Amino acid sequence: MPEIEPRSLAELTTLRAGARPARMIDVRTSDELVETLRELWGAGEPWLVIGGGSNLLVGDEPFDGTVVVVRTTGIERLPAPDAGRVRLRVQAGHSWDDLVEYAVAEGLSGIAAMSGIPGTTGAAPVQNIGAYGQEIVQTLVEVELLDESTGDVSVVPASELGLGFRTSVLKTHHGSVAARSAVIVSVTLELDDVGHGEFEVTGPQLRGALGLDPEARVTLRWIRETVLAVRASKGMVLDDADNDTWSAGSFFQNAVVSAAFARTLPAECPRWPVAPDPVGDRVIPLEHYYGVDPVAAAPEPDVKVSAAWLIEHAGIGKGFALPGSRAGLSTKHALALTNRGGATAEQLAALARFIQQRVQAEFGLVLQPEPVLVGVEL
Repeated sequence: MPEIEPRSLAELTTLRAGARPARMIDVRTSDELVETLRELWGAGEPWLVIGGGSNLLVGDEPFDGTVVVVRTTGIERLPAPDAGRVRLRVQAGHSWDDLVEYAVAEGLSGIAAMSGIPGTTGAAPVQNIGAYGQEIVQTLVEVELLDESTGDVSVVPASELGLGFRTSVLKTHHGSVAARSAVIVSVTLELDDVGHGEFEVTGPQLRGALGLDPEARVTLRWIRETVLAVRASKGMVLDDADNDTWSAGSFFQNAVVSAAFARTLPAECPRWPVAPDPVGDRVIPLEHYYGVDPVAAAPEPDVKVSAAWLIEHAGIGKGFALPGSRAGLSTKHALALTNRGGATAEQLAALARFIQQRVQAEFGLVLQPEPVLVGVEL
């Protein structure tokens, strides 16, 4: 196995916190990735896979196990079953934003609105990344998955990954473990081949974020550059010189609550309906059909509410920091917990706990963290 001298995880994560692990392995091919993990699982020792480190908060105590750093890269263009579409098979360690740039340069539509999201392509399905109305679930076809329980690599369709709002069966949530312990080896997406000319942007959330009228037509390049500018204005594009970008992006998820609970929140709190699952067809045996088929009432859709609004209206403004702490909210975006330089994981966790407590006290809602926490408690 390609073992290397362990580096501090503060050097490998965008929150820049975390101690040096006991052991570290650097893998650069899919075969090395599979072989390394099979060996670790066979030995039964603790393991942690890191790609871009952009959705991870690691504790101040050294990780007592092996950290596998995934650096596999490569994009393979494949035919798609339908005309006007193209499939891309991408290695897990390939930079997500480099993939978006490739797609835009090739005139392939479907992920341009997710420009600037840090991290690797293999991590994207784990939390079903998304931005401005686009989510990877909309373009994901399948993944190559290395399963810990069997050690086998299999092709798993997107429909079996339990993709939901910033979640999947592969994600370890705060307070729980992943429903399926496995590591993504490659990802296959299917994109629309729209070329380099102007086209109509569908989706009101994306049009709203870009300031477009419904009939406006733009190029993929314009979408990418505009999204990057918007993200940069919020400190959401990595920049070594800007502490506001020393973060895991949005630390807390926008909360999905019942419509009834949403009505208890102030009317000014931004919210978006979450479409309910469609009511399935009912088959009524002929001997029980009397000419009337009662129509079941459609369920009231859940509502997604703005975590940033809740934080700011709980009295925690941009740039807030606890006394003596090197962790603080971004000065540009109330959802980003940032390392102002030299912050420990415990300082970041203490700020997160304080925010949770204030929002719960003010609005009766416990915000849930997006990043995976390793050796850290909230």
